[in-house]
Amino acid sequence: MYLAGQTALDPAGVVIGDGVVDQFERALSNLLTALRAAGGEPEHLVSLTIYIVDVDDYKHHAPQIGQVWRRLVGARYPAIAGVGVARLWDAEALVEIQGIACLPSGAGAVSDE
Repeated sequence: MYLAGQTALDPAGVVIGDGVVDQFERALSNLLTALRAAGGEPEHLVSLTIYIVDVDDYKHHAPQIGQVWRRLVGARYPAIAGVGVARLWDAEALVEIQGIACLPSGAGAVSDE
C-alpha cells in the first residue's frame, strides 16, 4: 500500500505544531491514521521517505523525534530516507512523511457489497 505524503495538518486543513518535533508527531499520526484505515498497523510499514525543510534542525532534534517514533510506532524501524527540500506543498510544514506498507492478505480489501 502506498501512503500519500502527510504533513502536520489538523482536521480543518491547518498545519499545526510548534517546531519540527511537534510537526513530525502530527505528520506521523496522520500517516498512521491512513494506514490503520486501510487495515494496516505500524509493523506493516516497510519504507518511509521524510521530506525535511531544515535538515540541520531535524538532526538537532533527532533524539526527540526518535522518542516520538518509539511512542507511536515502537522499536522497529522500516527503511527510511530523509530528503532535504526547499519547501513543501503546505508552506508552513516543516516535514512531510510518505510511506509504503505491506499489508497482510485481506487487509484493505474493497467489498463489492
